[in-house]
Amino acid sequence: MDLSLSGKKAVVCGSTQGIGRAAAEELALLGAEIVLVARNEEKLRETIASLPVVAEIQHSYIVADFNDPASLGDRIQAFIATNGPCHILVNNTGGPPGGPVVNARLDEFESAFRNHLMCNHVLATTLLPGMMEARYGRIINVISTSVKQPLKGLGVSNTIRAAVANWSKTLSGEVAIHGITVNNVLPGATKTQRLESIISGKAGKTGVEISSVEEEMIHEIPAGRFADPSETAAAIAFLASPAAAYINGINLPVDGGRTGCL
Repeated sequence: MDLSLSGKKAVVCGSTQGIGRAAAEELALLGAEIVLVARNEEKLRETIASLPVVAEIQHSYIVADFNDPASLGDRIQAFIATNGPCHILVNNTGGPPGGPVVNARLDEFESAFRNHLMCNHVLATTLLPGMMEARYGRIINVISTSVKQPLKGLGVSNTIRAAVANWSKTLSGEVAIHGITVNNVLPGATKTQRLESIISGKAGKTGVEISSVEEEMIHEIPAGRFADPSETAAAIAFLASPAAAYINGINLPVDGGRTGCL
């Protein structure tokens, strides 16, 4: 099975922590040149220094704020103008704050739509010409199992994640002829800062101990535990590889069996 990413350049968003960082590490191990994208330059430098280096590859980073899609596009365009095309894009952005959809404000929907769907689209359309020329492209969107089964208390996230999933499916059918695949990875409960925030928020609202909230969530997972970010990263890395060339337009849950539908 060909998993080598030697000679490939991968743009990984939200890559200074959690799933994004784990994905950058896994792709680097397979030989890809990594381009980290996040807004905190200090954390980007720290992450770059920690990435595995295969064959003396020089990893790099781009400082960008996903609240400004136009500026993000300009920075990505400037990077490829100087450094050449990229072959892999991992769209990964922290999820919107939790809360019932009935209480959601319009600006919360607008912010989430901008940070997720609009930035995903800007990044993809900016990188697609290079992927088409190389006849190799992998666009992998890290979303949520909520696109299959909405999650309680995540009203804005459920709404926007579904929009991203349908954008992705539409795009997958349009670019496949060029040797490009577009797929979604759907993490379940994963040991990240976002999960910690969700758990502490629920504990605060209900007056229940954090450990009790964790136990309740784990009880819903057939695997009986939370995922490690590296496990989601492994799925991302496979979809980025040559071995996954005929897998296109799918939603892949990485959730220990929690989602109650196919």
